[in-house]
Amino acid sequence: MRAGSSGAAVAAWEALFVAQSTLARRFAAAPVWHGRTMQEYDVLYQLSKPGAERLRQCDLTSLLLISQPSLSRLIDRLVKEELVERRPDPDDRRGTILSLTATGLELQRRIGAGHARDVAAAMRERLTADEIETLRGLTERLVAPEE
Repeated sequence: MRAGSSGAAVAAWEALFVAQSTLARRFAAAPVWHGRTMQEYDVLYQLSKPGAERLRQCDLTSLLLISQPSLSRLIDRLVKEELVERRPDPDDRRGTILSLTATGLELQRRIGAGHARDVAAAMRERLTADEIETLRGLTERLVAPEE
């Protein structure tokens, strides 16, 4: 197959998708989640990132692979469990900003440390440091805004 052919592009996409799905199942089975789902952790993780201080639920929806209604229910649970809090958006009284509570941040850090070890181990089992860097660069290019 030529590198520029549709067949090669589809095969590359399928390989990327299978790798992601396989690794996601492996990570989900790891004993690092402290009774949480990967989706719950993903919300905690997104809210812990630098710049997340002004994150609204609609912004969070665009960052996750979850429907808006499912995310609303998940956020409601995390708020009820005092891991996430909602506060009014000072720039838009109709909106709310989401943020981690101290308990939510501590849980995110505890889960994140174990998950990061698992991810690093899985990557290093099959790839060299140079290959990991190449993979990062290629995947970032796939989602970079068009210039």
